[in-house]
Amino acid sequence: MKYQVGRVGRVVVARFEDREDVLGNLTDIAKKEGIRGAVFYLVGGMREGRIVVGPETEDLPPKPVWKELKESHEIVGIGTIFPQDGEPKIHFHGAFGKKDMVKVGCLREMSETFLVLEAIIMEIEGVDARREIDPAIGMALLRV
Repeated sequence: MKYQVGRVGRVVVARFEDREDVLGNLTDIAKKEGIRGAVFYLVGGMREGRIVVGPETEDLPPKPVWKELKESHEIVGIGTIFPQDGEPKIHFHGAFGKKDMVKVGCLREMSETFLVLEAIIMEIEGVDARREIDPAIGMALLRV
């Protein structure tokens, strides 16, 4: 285990409007505000998106299993923001529900708000964590 100890800095409260890009907005806020590390929470609605719901097998590198959200879903989840190659990199896991169907996964591509989505971003100060590509796994992993 490797870890660093930091403290909570600024807190950003954001409202994303209908059809706005969720991942894009989070990245834009981090860039505009100079946020180098953060934890965030999302709650609200998403119109569409692509999520990874696990690897096909436990072999490395993992081959992701993709699911598409093609209609409105309620969402709730938590994520982090840390730099990768000097740019903010979003990592978000959430639950996505519609009627009696629920999917849980990692939102990685295309993400569009349905009606309204609330984001609470809590900046982490005093750490220099970052994401780097792990050559054996082929994924951007957190380095502390």
